[in-house]
Amino acid sequence: MSITVIYGSDSGATKQVASRIAKKIQGIALDIKAASVSDFENSDLLILGAPTYGNGDLQSDWDANLETLKSANLTGKKVALFGTGDQVNYPESFVDAMGILYDHVVAQGAVVVGFTDTDGYDHSASTAERDGRFVGLALDQDNQSSRTDKRITAWIGQLT
Repeated sequence: MSITVIYGSDSGATKQVASRIAKKIQGIALDIKAASVSDFENSDLLILGAPTYGNGDLQSDWDANLETLKSANLTGKKVALFGTGDQVNYPESFVDAMGILYDHVVAQGAVVVGFTDTDGYDHSASTAERDGRFVGLALDQDNQSSRTDKRITAWIGQLT
């Protein structure tokens, strides 16, 4: 099974998480700045990751390269999402970027897998929360980094 993890990252935290996920799942990690349409289309499982900036903004590299994602044929494609955010300083927009990516891939016909429970998080709102669950793996590297490995392992178990 071929797995591609495509991420955007400014500070390096999301890149580090993407690399950890790719290593554990035996896939490749690719920065959105280097991704092509075929990178989105030519894998059995596509994993997309983004940090949330400010009050719910998509990370700048994702924003600048969103047309690459929009140009991809994702009909029936199995897609998983992860997002990094800060639930303490931005509790009203925790991992919103993951929700933004979710809306894009669903509109393009993707089948999203890997929803996770909101238990263990302390946030007040998130566009990545649908029907009481996150649309993917939510990580807070600022305040809960000690839980990251356990969360990644449990999440990957749902994907394969």
